[in-house]
Amino acid sequence: MVRDSTAAVLRRTALDRQRSGRVPGLHASVVRHGELLWEGAIGTAEVGTERVPSREDQFLVASNTKTFVATMVMQLRDEGRLSLEDRLADHLPGLRHDVTVRDALSHVSGLQREPVGDVWVTLRHPDEEALLREADSAEALLRAGEQWHYSNLAFALLGQVVARLDGRAWHESLRARLLEPLGMTRTSVGFDGGSRAHGYYVGPYDDVPRAEPVLDLAATGPAGALASTATDLARWTAFVADPDPDVLAPATMDEMTRPRAFVDAEGWQMGMGLGFFLLRSPGGRVLAGHTGGMPGHVTGVFTDRATGTAGVVLMNASTPGDPAGFAAALVDVVLDREPPEPEPWRPGTTVPDDLRPLLGRWWSEGRPWDFSVRQGQLEVRSPDWPADREPWTFERVGPDVLRTTTGAERHEPLRVLRGPDGGVESLRWATYRVTREPLGFGEEPSAG
Repeated sequence: MVRDSTAAVLRRTALDRQRSGRVPGLHASVVRHGELLWEGAIGTAEVGTERVPSREDQFLVASNTKTFVATMVMQLRDEGRLSLEDRLADHLPGLRHDVTVRDALSHVSGLQREPVGDVWVTLRHPDEEALLREADSAEALLRAGEQWHYSNLAFALLGQVVARLDGRAWHESLRARLLEPLGMTRTSVGFDGGSRAHGYYVGPYDDVPRAEPVLDLAATGPAGALASTATDLARWTAFVADPDPDVLAPATMDEMTRPRAFVDAEGWQMGMGLGFFLLRSPGGRVLAGHTGGMPGHVTGVFTDRATGTAGVVLMNASTPGDPAGFAAALVDVVLDREPPEPEPWRPGTTVPDDLRPLLGRWWSEGRPWDFSVRQGQLEVRSPDWPADREPWTFERVGPDVLRTTTGAERHEPLRVLRGPDGGVESLRWATYRVTREPLGFGEEPSAG
């Protein structure tokens, strides 16, 4: 748990958001690796009662559903059952739109936002047959990859891809693939009949909440049908920070949380990965997660993967303020005031003989790089970097050949060049010359 002084700041942050958003009730929490650090409940889960929202109350988490569907798509990719370069039509025969799985996951498919028809006016959503039949009438508003354009339609179609490949409804795959392995027992399509928050709309010129309808999203469900609790979402954030390899390869989550497109091309404060928003918090941290909005419910779930610290915000109103900013503000408060204790330094046991000649300062393109060994692994960092920036790492792939495993040069080779006597003369990193002395591009090393 956080200190009382930090809890007071968090409580005030939540109260300010509840008041400014005129939210009948909210539950906010900060967790680290799934463990509760702080929770605050304000208002009521049901107007007319004094019952405050609890961590066990279901809220409609809406488009947070997309992070779960995206994870199932990536599981199928890792199983070799689809490629991110596949067209949706490869798995949904007859679909005319030339949209790749990768572009659909990143909202750069160019497809229109919603299924065909005025679904948010009629509040009736298509079943699977109608979704696929009518999808050909949907507009391709932009060229694929041209810019970020949010599309519930694209995620509804991704849900059908999951269903076709798994041979069962998408939500049955979800339960088997993610919810049961992660112990998320109160996450369901729509409310599960247990305790829940009731949803409301508060108009701009009065203070009287009106009950909002509970919708059946039908085949649009993969874009936003889930309900969940703060308890379950804490487990989800722990998985996002550090996936169980039996459920999803950690490298795959790394891939999902790398930016592919800017959401706000002007401010560069939010990007899009594969199913995840990547939000830069006011404190400068990059958080992975999603927001959700359904009639009467707005939510935000964002995780600082580096520390496993996450903000979970659940509100029972249609029009409160920015849930992503709310969640990010909670994370910043905790990490600014009570960062996790760093791991103690641990001594290594050996320096591999072939790495010894590589240690120390080298130069490339006139810039210094310091190579060292930690726990038997070669790593490199620039002396110009902040002290808390992690070094880039390498793995051995053959005699005198290593490959960069992290950082901007990930996957680029590092080759060791030896002289006539077998000693290391220089390196080639991503084809660039790396030498023991600073040299211009046309200069030769000094003799001796």
